[in-house]
Amino acid sequence: MARVTGTGEEMYALVERMYPLCRSITGDGVRATLDIVGEYIPLQRHEVPTGTQVLDWTVPQEWNIRDAYVADATGRRVVDFAASSLHVLGYSVPVERTMPLSELRAHLHTLPEQPKWVPYRTSYYRPDWGFCLAQETLDALPDGDYEVRIDSTLADGHLSYAEHVVPGQVSDEVIVSSHVCHPSLANDNLAGIAVATFLARALAEGTPYYTYRFLFAPGTIGAITWLARNAERVERVRHGLVLACAGDSGQLTYKRSRRGDAGIDRVMRHVLEASGRPHRVTGFTPYGYDERQFCSPGFDLGVGSLSRTPYAGYPEYHTSADDLGFVSPGAMADTLAVCREAFAVLDRDRAYVNLSPYGEPQLGRRGLYDALGGRSDAKEAQMAMLWVLSLSDGEHGLLDVAERSGLPFETVAAAADALHGAGLIKA
Repeated sequence: MARVTGTGEEMYALVERMYPLCRSITGDGVRATLDIVGEYIPLQRHEVPTGTQVLDWTVPQEWNIRDAYVADATGRRVVDFAASSLHVLGYSVPVERTMPLSELRAHLHTLPEQPKWVPYRTSYYRPDWGFCLAQETLDALPDGDYEVRIDSTLADGHLSYAEHVVPGQVSDEVIVSSHVCHPSLANDNLAGIAVATFLARALAEGTPYYTYRFLFAPGTIGAITWLARNAERVERVRHGLVLACAGDSGQLTYKRSRRGDAGIDRVMRHVLEASGRPHRVTGFTPYGYDERQFCSPGFDLGVGSLSRTPYAGYPEYHTSADDLGFVSPGAMADTLAVCREAFAVLDRDRAYVNLSPYGEPQLGRRGLYDALGGRSDAKEAQMAMLWVLSLSDGEHGLLDVAERSGLPFETVAAAADALHGAGLIKA
């Protein structure tokens, strides 16, 4: 597959490292994944014991697996966990039996419509066991007895998650969340983890206005656990973004928060439209990733979700075809670039108050027109100053100015900086 240089290559390399690990909602695979991410950014790790009540849920027993296979009469492994972690039903209880194929079939999962692919299936909260395999593999199995072994444990342990914080000028927070529970699925969600990791590194290169909190946690139960353990912090959350399916070749898709008009919704729509990238903006639905936990009515946080092709929107979703060839450095680099552009707007979008609101202030004697001399965009910059002065009433932010004037947000922000420096507006 074609690759590009730079950050996209680095993110792809991170995906490659994480890809072989068997992850689930608990267990050593999650910890190993967090170990790798921790080599790129410092993480605060959390271990929440089995049985802990988290909102309406309870932290489950911890699942770990060492080996699993189905072997024929000759001892040949016809289904082998060592070849792919997708071959085992997630959270399978331990099994060691010999049984005829007719009995085994009830525990085998395939995709008849995609006979070469292995599906991803789980049974987190109902004791069960099983194997996932290609339909063509199943079709080739002769009748007879098969040795079945799943060397797994379900025992009291912990749910693991981690946070990384980029300190800002204010304690108000932006949450960036990525789920870390899926096994060998490159787009869902190793690409999201990689983009989040490098976004954190990019933000740390400066001093952002907001404090950015990155959450790496298993889907659903992880976000619920974080919310239950951070009730006092939730009121600081001003914006949020869930990153998932961030590396495929599809166009960018932004899913709005439950509010539909939260700050992050407006910013993402503006940035995507201004960029000229092919994209879609969709409404909120209570199905998907962890935006639905952050947006649940009791919390009602302004959290949207950014992906390329959304969950369940591509045939390879939750199958072995979501492999390293399905994601690309270029797609991840593009997703990262959009996140950086959006957070630059989010960080800079503030309302100002005009300190000379009676009539238009004389910009020339303050040197503001002179500062524009020779600039190719001098007229645009002058109009931006006038628009900022006009809408600096304490109620309209710079994004309002950019949208109403039709001027680039960067031009509007530069005008606000100039006017602030001249003492004509205050935040």
